[in-house]
Amino acid sequence: MLTQTTTRVLEPSDLGAALAILESDPVANAFVTSRVQIAGLDPWRLGGEMWGWYADGRLRSLCYSGANLVPICATPEAIRAFADRARRAGRRCSSIVGPAEPTAQLWRLLEPGWGPAREVRANQPLMVTERPAAGVTPDPLVRRIRKDEIEILMPACVAMFTEEVGISPLAGDGGLLYQARVAELIGTGRSFARIEDGKVVFKAEIGAATPQACQIQGVWVAPEHRGRGLSETGMAAVLRYALADVAPVVSLYVNDYNTAARRAYTRVGFREVGAFMSVLF
Repeated sequence: MLTQTTTRVLEPSDLGAALAILESDPVANAFVTSRVQIAGLDPWRLGGEMWGWYADGRLRSLCYSGANLVPICATPEAIRAFADRARRAGRRCSSIVGPAEPTAQLWRLLEPGWGPAREVRANQPLMVTERPAAGVTPDPLVRRIRKDEIEILMPACVAMFTEEVGISPLAGDGGLLYQARVAELIGTGRSFARIEDGKVVFKAEIGAATPQACQIQGVWVAPEHRGRGLSETGMAAVLRYALADVAPVVSLYVNDYNTAARRAYTRVGFREVGAFMSVLF
């Protein structure tokens, strides 16, 4: 018997079925799950569409289509269906990101029409921890950033983004959307830094957050302070906050070529459990 499949944009009434898939892998899906738990499936509130792939009437796989294109628990058959839909819609995302294998398959199907990409990061180790390592003392000067300190934090955020992504977040709209995101993280108590003499020495944020898992992002040390171990002690401090206040599992993903960061995160208590892939436009 042939399996009957279909793909469609999910509606608010599909929320329960979508969350069941998202929560089946709370670490890998933390970014999209956090958005859906807050905004539901209404495209305007979610900031994009959630595509669902059905087999014999049952929702099996998802793909978030917004500023990022993100395959979620996607089978090879679902990836082909999502690629067909993405080709018809045209590229509206600034990146494709997700677990390495399905993301690579999706990119192979889309590259002939969407390529070339500005950069492809094929192997970004996904790291997790449920407890901090005993050998690294958290930096006592790393703390939550106050709302009135956004002007102090912004230059460090811009420097981190430009260094990591290769373009400035101030391009296009002058940085309005990026500043709004930074302000949101500060307002929710998920932005952390060590500040000395009015300048950021170390910073990191807890980006995606659900009751099951959260994700640390935007880790940055000012260039003149690198080599002093501040990434380790700073991450240990942020990890302490994350485990105490946000979620029982903390994750991050890192570029495979950033061996210094991978060593630092391992010493803080993280271990590699998989890999992500990012295609940047």
